[in-house]
Amino acid sequence: MTTEKKLLQQPAPKKIEPDYPTTSIASVVLVTLAFTSATGLVAVVLAALVAGSSAALGAGIAVAMVCLFFAFGAVVLAVVTRLAPAVSLVVALLTYMLKVVLIGLVFLGLSRSGALTSSVDAQWLGGTVIACTLMWVSTQIVFTMRARQLAYDLPSHAKEASTR
Repeated sequence: MTTEKKLLQQPAPKKIEPDYPTTSIASVVLVTLAFTSATGLVAVVLAALVAGSSAALGAGIAVAMVCLFFAFGAVVLAVVTRLAPAVSLVVALLTYMLKVVLIGLVFLGLSRSGALTSSVDAQWLGGTVIACTLMWVSTQIVFTMRARQLAYDLPSHAKEASTR
């Protein structure tokens, strides 16, 4: 008989995948981007038919701004949420503020360059920014609420007890 005690080595816990497919943030962003782009395309075509090329250019700039700025914000927020969930609300507010500032800077740049008075229709630019922003926000809300995400992960002993 020996006085040595064998150390119990426990295997590393296995990561148990959920029984149902989860929705990735990338798929929500892609669907939202598709809906917003479709709204923007309708706005550009309508602008071209109703008011001409300057209106279509204004609508096109608006679609590009909303899709670029909002997709960038969503991707940044997804990365931060995955890495540091505790700061995700602060990052969400900061990215929202950045979007507003960037859109304002684009408007300011177009205004100072004289493009808003000559080649870009300001009303179609502003209206399309509003329409695309509303589409982005509403689509993202709907698809995020429908997404299948794990709210929390049960400890392994609770999972084993629930399967019995």
